[in-house]
Amino acid sequence: MSELDTRLLGSTGLVVSRIGLGLAALGRPAYINLGRDQDYGRERTVAVMEQRCHAMLDAAYAAGVRYVDAARSYGLAESFLGTWLSARRPDALTIGSKWGYSYVGSWQLDAPVHEVKDLSVDTLRRQIVESRTFLGQRLRLHQIHSATIESGVLDDAQVLDELDRLHSEGLAIGLTVTGPRQADVIRRALEVNARRGHLFQVVQATWNLLEPSAGAALADARSLGLGVIIKEAVANGRLTERNPSDDVSPLTRYAHVHHTSSDVVAIAAALSNSWVDVVLSGAATVEQLTSNLRAVDLAQNIGGVPEIAEPPHEYWARRGMLAWG
Repeated sequence: MSELDTRLLGSTGLVVSRIGLGLAALGRPAYINLGRDQDYGRERTVAVMEQRCHAMLDAAYAAGVRYVDAARSYGLAESFLGTWLSARRPDALTIGSKWGYSYVGSWQLDAPVHEVKDLSVDTLRRQIVESRTFLGQRLRLHQIHSATIESGVLDDAQVLDELDRLHSEGLAIGLTVTGPRQADVIRRALEVNARRGHLFQVVQATWNLLEPSAGAALADARSLGLGVIIKEAVANGRLTERNPSDDVSPLTRYAHVHHTSSDVVAIAAALSNSWVDVVLSGAATVEQLTSNLRAVDLAQNIGGVPEIAEPPHEYWARRGMLAWG
């Protein structure tokens, strides 16, 4: 496996690796990735999950990963990351987190609700304090979590003013997007930048072989100096060997012909886009992370990947039906 290259994340001045580690699956007992019971079984106490998260961070850092992505809603992910930072004191690691969702699952696998969304300025002010409590000055990028047109967050003057203030304190500011209208939200953020200066410096979006619809908007954002982070490159496990569905069988065949696995092809396809800075690995185990990192080599010579894209509304409807396990 090749060493992970690093680059500047858009205009932020932050140094990141081409593959980053996302903590969505590592900071809480339940998540929507396929096969989570196979990965973790039923032993998911806070202590056990913290040990697993630390082991993943150790493996990622040793492999050259230099970007870690957290969020207030990822259970205790920021806490776990903070204790790891205190114990290891790693150099040259860029950390981003997100505000706007709160974890409400009470560490229960069968919680009726695991997270709630509130993109108000009050949530922003409360959660930046919470994130800094765990991460201190190591927090370098603060992002709106799942901005949508319907939320109105990009038209909320109080939120934008507060983000401006945080930016003036030295934080890079970004947004993550979700849903079938990702491209519309990205373009709305670019309009905000045109009116208010370069407020948003980073955009994080879902792009994968099943849902590539945000690609053109992301390319436009990158051309205007924004850093681009890709999440859900393996579609919460749908683009891995764990998905037996016929709708991804062309990808499985392609991977086997090239003597690799579906996750490697999916992440390599994302990395091969010239406008991508970082692709997040959402791995839950060291073995999955090791496999994901092999995408760096394939991305340099990838070609002929089968087209398996779904209509965006269909993709997001299917994602919405994934069970928390």
